[in-house]
Amino acid sequence: MIKRLNDVLANRGENYILPFFWQHGETEEVLREYMGAIQACGIGAVCVECRPHPDFCGEQWWHDMDIILDEARTRGMKVWILDDAHFPTGQANGAMADAPAELCKQYLFYNVCDVAGPTPAVQLDAFGLSHRIKSFFNAAPAGFHAGPVREFDDDKFMAVVAAKADDKGIDASTLTNLTDLVDENGQLFWDVPDGFWRIFVLYLTRNGMGATHYINMVSKESCYQQIKAVYEPHWEHYADDFGKTIAGFFSDEPPLGNINGGFENWIGNPVPISWSDEVEAALVERLGADYLTKMPAIWYPSEDDGETARLRYIYMDIITRLVEKDFSLQIGDWCAEHGVRYIGHTIEDNNQHARMGQSFGHQFRGVAGQHMGGIDCIGNQVLLGGEHDFRCGSFVRGSATPEQDGEFYHFLLGKLGSSHGHLDPRKNGTSMCELYGAYGWGAGTRLQKYVTDHLLVRGINHFVPHAFSPKQFPDGDCPPHFYAHGYNPLYEGFGNLMRYMNRISHLFNGGTAVAPVGLLYHAEAEWAGREEGYMLTQKPARVLHENQIDFEIIWADLFTETERFGTVFDGKALTINGQSFGAVVVPYTRYVTRDFAAFVEKANESGFPVLFVDGLPVKYCGENTSVELSGCRVVSLTELPAVLRELGVCDVTACHAFDGLRYYHYRHENDIYMFSNETTGDTFTGWVQLSAKGTPVFYNAMDNCIQAAEFEANDQGTRVKLTLAPYESTLICFNTDLEAVCSPTLTNETTLTGPWDICYSDAMERNFTKFNEAHSIGEIENFESPAKRHPKFSGVVRYSCRFDSKAAPAALELENAYEAAQVTLNGKKSVIRICPPYRFDLTEMLRDGENELTIDVFTTLERAVKHIPPRAGDRPPLPTVGVLQPYGLIGKVKLFTK
Repeated sequence: MIKRLNDVLANRGENYILPFFWQHGETEEVLREYMGAIQACGIGAVCVECRPHPDFCGEQWWHDMDIILDEARTRGMKVWILDDAHFPTGQANGAMADAPAELCKQYLFYNVCDVAGPTPAVQLDAFGLSHRIKSFFNAAPAGFHAGPVREFDDDKFMAVVAAKADDKGIDASTLTNLTDLVDENGQLFWDVPDGFWRIFVLYLTRNGMGATHYINMVSKESCYQQIKAVYEPHWEHYADDFGKTIAGFFSDEPPLGNINGGFENWIGNPVPISWSDEVEAALVERLGADYLTKMPAIWYPSEDDGETARLRYIYMDIITRLVEKDFSLQIGDWCAEHGVRYIGHTIEDNNQHARMGQSFGHQFRGVAGQHMGGIDCIGNQVLLGGEHDFRCGSFVRGSATPEQDGEFYHFLLGKLGSSHGHLDPRKNGTSMCELYGAYGWGAGTRLQKYVTDHLLVRGINHFVPHAFSPKQFPDGDCPPHFYAHGYNPLYEGFGNLMRYMNRISHLFNGGTAVAPVGLLYHAEAEWAGREEGYMLTQKPARVLHENQIDFEIIWADLFTETERFGTVFDGKALTINGQSFGAVVVPYTRYVTRDFAAFVEKANESGFPVLFVDGLPVKYCGENTSVELSGCRVVSLTELPAVLRELGVCDVTACHAFDGLRYYHYRHENDIYMFSNETTGDTFTGWVQLSAKGTPVFYNAMDNCIQAAEFEANDQGTRVKLTLAPYESTLICFNTDLEAVCSPTLTNETTLTGPWDICYSDAMERNFTKFNEAHSIGEIENFESPAKRHPKFSGVVRYSCRFDSKAAPAALELENAYEAAQVTLNGKKSVIRICPPYRFDLTEMLRDGENELTIDVFTTLERAVKHIPPRAGDRPPLPTVGVLQPYGLIGKVKLFTK
């Protein structure tokens, strides 16, 4: 018997949810009310978000934390703490505004001029060009990184380097260091040789394009300021709660911050790059004392593309290692030493995870010190039908985002988090996602259920719902807000979703994920091969997902630090942290690390399949030397699924093509499979071949019950009959020894046409037992949304009728509803269904003769909030640029009987 399945069936599962609980300085009464409202949703923890609080780490903050911790102790809840005064993490609670200059961010940058030769004795003011030239093109940082702008006076001239140039870039073989020709007054005198030359004046500055009030992520001493300003004060106040009521800290999107904002912050862009004494020491070690002579090739492509690739890789390798050591591991180790855990995420959006600027340049190094894999899924990133390569964005954070990489969000994002959790021993199989935030008031339980399943079936097993805001309703800051002081009609349905999330998360902790394929992460390929071409990891990830071939994202460090990650290759299987793979897939890249190439050679010798998509690499990362991989197999994206099935490594095979079917295989002492239908309108019906053997049953996590499965044993494992409608998911559990319930076959279908009465409970009344007077709407076969008649309504729509029947096994099905629905038959209430399929078991409710039916449909708050004017001083709500969803019943109400 599966112990964890027994736990959830008996409602003994643990908690895996820690929603943001925003703080604005509310009263004690409100704070205690909200802790109760959160727990009533089946949630056992909060993550206290301080971003809106007026006095973080001040007297009022400790007063409010005292109340929250007292309430948490009383309720047996856990508390996590967001680790800075304002989003994003890295301001050290304002300490950098007047910190010593040597602790602040520093950059290497250049000014440039061109000159044609031969020309004798040209003069250039090198010292004068050793500063950032100010203009309206490089104004002070704005947006979320906005803050006090400091002016520093410690700019430093570094070198003058020249190289021959043309419209393609520079000739790296002609790079010439002219620094010795600069006199004591900073003047360069140079006899320019024949040709067209570009002169680079390299300098250090703290007056760059990033926010000046953030820590330097490549300086250990600077990063310690974050601990000193936030972590240590909490330890001083609440040491006795650490590891007990206080579970840990959360970093929210800390940036490398060499520039502010933007998603295309590749190495090679003409922007300042992060710097510190540690960066310089590493460059000297890797490139020699004359490293500055080579630096222009980082910004400008060289005719020798291998040299540009070598330098860019080396620089990115250095800074991402320093971020890992100085920031992430330093904080994570501090937390571990103090008995708590460290979690959070960087900005992954639109492939930023492998770039500088808003992110850390490498997904897995940037959060290496954390004790869970971490991502976020907010702001309409995952949407029904949103998996297109580039789709229209939404009006998020006050600015239009016309292009979102839907392929990234749908096919890679979730796996970045879960793979890190599975393959890094530090994370003990756990991963976390912040979700739902900034989707808007229109994001109800239908979409929330879709996003939840999207993440669960990709292996995420801890969640940070965004958010519970105790500010006076309506708070326009990044809704939806799940309780909203009792105004939200979907609050109870949301609680059902949270219990569902906790049950499945309990099953997906404490065991081992089973994925047949390792898919190589593309960061190094992008650093080195941006101009020459590379393939984003989500391209093969999409093909694998849509053909029911599961995978983990593997990264090059796993083959370098084999002891750290438990990487073993025995010639037959690749094992990482106890998880085995039957094949490795490499997205197209011209560059691979030497250690990964060594693994490929061993794999080829033993016959272990390593499949290269669209071509083989040609050089080693950071070396500009050729790599020759003999015997490697190259496949196209379209060929990839069939080749993997021919190799016999696949775990699941569907009886027919269905690109919206997703699965996840997890193993305790028994096997568990989760299946989810991600299409917008197609039902999957058919057999799925599973590698597991034994007797399967279905676990219905929403209703928390076991249901019988139709199956056939065979030599390959077990075939199971599966039917999944859109929004629907199920779990198949093997060898449970649990008695399963067989659902009766209901063949008689009747459409209930009424006559129907309708009445409304307005959300603004905040009393969902109070309805206006019902009125008849007559006989209706196909319902339409009441939105045309009542366009500003949010709340509960109640439909009622009477019908005759015989007591028998029966079910009621609503063709569609927006958002959640609950049936009351003869005074007996059903569960609340939060998304399609809206099917209700009436067997214990139906009686002979006349039956009284009531259907309550719970709406989102979108329409009501849209027409509430913002209060003075409040953040205005984001403009609605998307469609408004309908509300109420849509289509037919059907009765099924035996």
